[in-house]
Amino acid sequence: MTTKVAVVGATGKMGQLISHIIQNADDFELVAQIDSKGELSDMAGADIAVDVTVPGVSQSVVEYAVAHGINVLVGTSGWSSDRIAVLERTITGNLAVGVIIVPNFSIGSVLATAFSTMAARFFDSIEIVEAHHGSKLDSPSGTAVRTAELMGSARGELGPVVAPHVDQRARGQQVSSIPIHSLRMQGVVAKQDVMFGGNGEVLTISHETLAPSSYEPGILLALRAARTVRGVVVGLDKLIDLGLSARAPAAATPQAVAAPDTE
Repeated sequence: MTTKVAVVGATGKMGQLISHIIQNADDFELVAQIDSKGELSDMAGADIAVDVTVPGVSQSVVEYAVAHGINVLVGTSGWSSDRIAVLERTITGNLAVGVIIVPNFSIGSVLATAFSTMAARFFDSIEIVEAHHGSKLDSPSGTAVRTAELMGSARGELGPVVAPHVDQRARGQQVSSIPIHSLRMQGVVAKQDVMFGGNGEVLTISHETLAPSSYEPGILLALRAARTVRGVVVGLDKLIDLGLSARAPAAATPQAVAAPDTE
């Protein structure tokens, strides 16, 4: 038995890629391809709606699908923690529907974010530089926002990072106290560097997407998980085993130490 899928935002690059993947998978059937300005009622009869539209449209797509009992896979950026919290309240108690929100379908990107989250407890100076193609509408990217939020949460009682002069526009946009710098330029697909400054050292966790084909395994993984999801699930990391359960006890974790001010 195949799973029927409607792709909303099907005329965009990601929408075309996902449509192609669905058409070539034996366990899925593409029943609707809708552009960002199309009629959402065209997704009727689908088991899953894939939203790869734009930030200003994505929320209405998700709300429509949820209201009609259709599970949703969201690949659109712009889903902040506040917006996700509203969605969670909307579908609380609805045991018949679920939403998966994936800021980045790349397995490598998910791993880089996981590594950054682990490292955040050991450094007080952290910044993110992310670069995407010039046609990307939102900044900072959903991946950068997700990475910063996870690092902020992992720091717990350590509190905000050390980020001087953030009142200056060139210092980037702060998310969970971490400055994010966004580049939008030709010749780039997607790249993110998370930089950690310590006493006499700098650690950089870098990931670069070289071709859209890097998204294919993550897309199939998320599509298959979307069949049975209930509630709201955020991040591809929630769908794979990252093997982080063997982390050292908190008592054995050294405290992050701020670099001395030499100026």
